[in-house]
Amino acid sequence: MENYQICRATMGDIEQIMSMIEYSRSLMRKRGNLSQWTGGYPSRQDIEADIRAGNSHLLRCGDAVAGTFALVEGLEPTYQIIEGGWKDAPRPYGTIHRTACAPGFHGIFAAALEWSRRQVASLRIDTHADNRVMLHLIQKLGFERCGIVYMDDGSPREAYQMLDTGCLCQPLQQHIESNIIPLYDQFDAAHRRDHAESVIAESLRLAKYYTVEVNMVYTIAAYHDVGLCQGREQHHIVSAQALQADEVLRRWFSPAQLAVMAQAIEDHRASSGQEPRSIYGKIVAEADRDIRPEKIVRRTIQYGLSHYPTLSPEQHYQRAMQHLEEKYGSFGYLRLFLPESDNSTHLARLREMIADPRELRTLLEQIYQEETTMQNSNIS
Repeated sequence: MENYQICRATMGDIEQIMSMIEYSRSLMRKRGNLSQWTGGYPSRQDIEADIRAGNSHLLRCGDAVAGTFALVEGLEPTYQIIEGGWKDAPRPYGTIHRTACAPGFHGIFAAALEWSRRQVASLRIDTHADNRVMLHLIQKLGFERCGIVYMDDGSPREAYQMLDTGCLCQPLQQHIESNIIPLYDQFDAAHRRDHAESVIAESLRLAKYYTVEVNMVYTIAAYHDVGLCQGREQHHIVSAQALQADEVLRRWFSPAQLAVMAQAIEDHRASSGQEPRSIYGKIVAEADRDIRPEKIVRRTIQYGLSHYPTLSPEQHYQRAMQHLEEKYGSFGYLRLFLPESDNSTHLARLREMIADPRELRTLLEQIYQEETTMQNSNIS
C-alpha cells in the first residue's frame, strides 16, 4: 500500500473529487456492477454537503490526489432498520461512504480504512451485492457481515461492521491529553500527571489479557482520580460523576458503556472493601495499586507532606507506618484481582519491610529527607 497522506477536502477540491467519482463509476460498470451509483449519485451537492460537514477527505501521494472518501460520524438514517443486526447498537459509530480513486492508484480503501479506524472504534459500511471488488475488500480487511439495509429508494445493500477493540481512537486521546490529564497537575505529588500516565500504561498492558474495549480501559484510567479536586474521601464518586458529565465522551461511547466505565471508577478505590463489579473495574484497580515498595513508601510520604504539613518528622514516620500497616500489612484492607499483574510479588516484598520496623524506618527517613529537600529547593 502506498504511503498516502490524508487531509480534509475543501470546496476547491470538488472538481477533482467529481472526476474520481466518474472514474470509479466507470470501473464499476466494466466489472459488471450496473446498479450502484446510478441516478446521478453521488452528486456534486452530496460532495459539497460532505465538505461543509467536514466529512470529506483526500488521499494524497506526493503532489498528486490519489483518492477520496467520506467518514461520517453519527446516525446513518438508512441503517436504522436492518435485516439482521448490528453488533454493538446503540453505540456511536462512523460510516465510510463515497470512496473513489484516481487512475493509476491502488489501495485507496485500505488506506482510508486504516485512518478511519484511528478516528472511530466502530465502523459501518454498505455496498451493492454486485460490487464484487468492494465486497472482497470489505471482507478481506476485517469487516463482518451484519445483514441487509435499504437505501432511500428502497434498493438493498449488504451491510458490514468492524469493531476495533484494540486500537486507541486518536480524537479521544487528544481530548483526554488536552483536557483531562492536565487536571492532575493540581494534585499532591503522589497523584500528579505521572501517576495518571502510569495507571493508563498499566491498564492498557493488563487489557491485552482480556476481551475488553481498549478505549473504555484507557478512558477509565484517565479519569479515575480527577475527583481529587474535591478531596480524597469521595474522590472515586466524584471522578465517576466527572466522566458521566463529560458530554464529549458521548461521541465515542454509548450510555451503557459510560455507565460501566463510571462503575469501574467507583470500584477502583482500595479501601472500598468490595471486589470491582466488572473486569474494567478490576483492571483500573490493579493498575492503580502499583505496589513497588519504594514507590508506595514515597507516595505515602508525599501525601503526608502535602496534606499534613505541620507534622514533625517523627509524626510523619508514625503516620506513614500506621497507614502502610493498615493498607498493605498481612491483615490490611488492600485486595488484588488479576494474576497478570506483578503486584503480588511486590506486595510480598512490601510486607517483609513492614514486618521489619528498622528497615522500614530507614527507608522512610531517607525518602522524607529527599522529599523535604526537594520541596525546600523548589521554594527557594
